[in-house]
Amino acid sequence: MIKIPDPVDVHVGQRVRARRKMLGLSQTLLGKELGVTFQQVQKYERGTNRIGSSRLFRVSNALDVPVSYFFEGAETKLPGYNPMEGLDGDAFEKEETQELVEAYYRIVDPRIRKKVLGLARLLATGHDDMDL
Repeated sequence: MIKIPDPVDVHVGQRVRARRKMLGLSQTLLGKELGVTFQQVQKYERGTNRIGSSRLFRVSNALDVPVSYFFEGAETKLPGYNPMEGLDGDAFEKEETQELVEAYYRIVDPRIRKKVLGLARLLATGHDDMDL
């Protein structure tokens, strides 16, 4: 019998992978930080192995994000989830989204990042929340 990974475990793993890649870390380096092999990191990222709470806490420290980061958007994986109109529930898993986020965080000056965010909001909604 083949066991299918829980959708939330897969989501958490995808968030681990996205953040690891955003920081430019290899699976080997993250594994060393956590005291596991790179193969174990691969299994976590695929969702085939669950990440226990204490290990997830260490992952959050290693990747410099709060534990809640890994669950952002997880509700889209639950049965019966009805995504908001116009927002694709899988948007955060698209390569284009990953590239956009990586490029955004390569902007060194936080003031410029804030202006880029304001511009994106303006383009998406027709109005922004801050002065550009």
